[in-house]
Amino acid sequence: MPGTEAMHGVVVVDKPSGMTSAKVVSLVKRGLGIKKIGHTGTLDPMATGVLPLCVGEGTKVAGYLLAADKHYDGEFVLGIETNTLDREGQVINEDPEGAKAVTQAQVLSAMEALTGDILQVPPMFSAIRQNGRRLHALARAGQEVEREARPITIHRFRLLAFANGRGQFSVSASKGTYVRSLIDDLGRALGCGAHLSELRRTKAGRFGLAEALPLETLLEMDSMPILDPAKAISHLPSFEVPSVRVKDVADGKRLSWQLVSEAAPPQEPFALLTPNTRALLAIAEVEEERLRYRRVFNYGLTRELGSSTVPAEIV
Repeated sequence: MPGTEAMHGVVVVDKPSGMTSAKVVSLVKRGLGIKKIGHTGTLDPMATGVLPLCVGEGTKVAGYLLAADKHYDGEFVLGIETNTLDREGQVINEDPEGAKAVTQAQVLSAMEALTGDILQVPPMFSAIRQNGRRLHALARAGQEVEREARPITIHRFRLLAFANGRGQFSVSASKGTYVRSLIDDLGRALGCGAHLSELRRTKAGRFGLAEALPLETLLEMDSMPILDPAKAISHLPSFEVPSVRVKDVADGKRLSWQLVSEAAPPQEPFALLTPNTRALLAIAEVEEERLRYRRVFNYGLTRELGSSTVPAEIV
C-alpha cells in the first residue's frame, strides 16, 4: 500500500476469532508495509470485535485509549469449569445437576452483586508478569501462583437471555477487566461453576463496531481508513496553540501556560492543536504554571516549510 509510512493515527479492526491480537498487528504491519504499529487492549484468541490499532505517531496516544472503558457481548455456560476460564481450556470440573438447578432470578442476583467497584483476581492464563515471568507461561508449566486482586469497575452487567444453563450477557467495564474471570466469579457465586463460551467486544472507548473493518477487508484495501490522532483522543480537553507558539510546542519548550491560552488550565491531561488545521501537537498538563509534556508529535509540521500540513501563518 503506497504512502502508509506517512500515516499517523488509529485504524479499527474487527478481530477474527482464533487469532491473537499480536498476530493481527503482525499481519497488518507486514501486509501493509507499516513500520510502527501497536494495538490498544488485548483480545483473547477466542474473542472477536473492536481492536483499535495505532499507526505511526498515533502510537503515542495508545495509553489514552487503553484507559478507556470497554463493552462486550458474550455467552456463558454453567456447570463446566476450565483451566483457562473459557471454552478453549481443559475441563477441570463439571456440575451439570447444579447448573440445572440455577434459576434466572439467581443469575440476575449474582450479576448485580458483581456490578460496581469490585476486586478481581487475574487469571493464570494471562500476560501479566509476576516475578519477571508471564502468568500464562507458569500456567502452561503446570504452576499456579497467588495473584493479587485488582480493583476494577463493572459499570453494567446485564443478562440478555437464559435457558438450559446458558446465558447471553452484555457488560461494560473499566480497563484491566478480564471477562473470563468475571464469568468464573459468577459461576462460583452460583455454586456450580461456569466458563466463557463466546465474547465479542462491541466498543473500546470511542470506537465501535460500526467503524471496525474485518481484517481480511483491511488487508485488501488500496487505502487505509485512518482516524487522525487528534480525533482519536477527542475525549480529552483541547486547545489551539497560537501560531507564534506552534514551533515552541513542537520543540518541547516548557512555555508558560499564559502564552498558550487565557483559559484556566485543566486538572487533567489535554491536547494542544495547531490553529485552523487542528493537528495534534502534544498531550500536556500544567505544572507550576508551565507546560509539562507527556507526548510531543512530529509530523514535520514545523520542519518542512511549504508542506501542505503547515498552516499558512506558520510559514
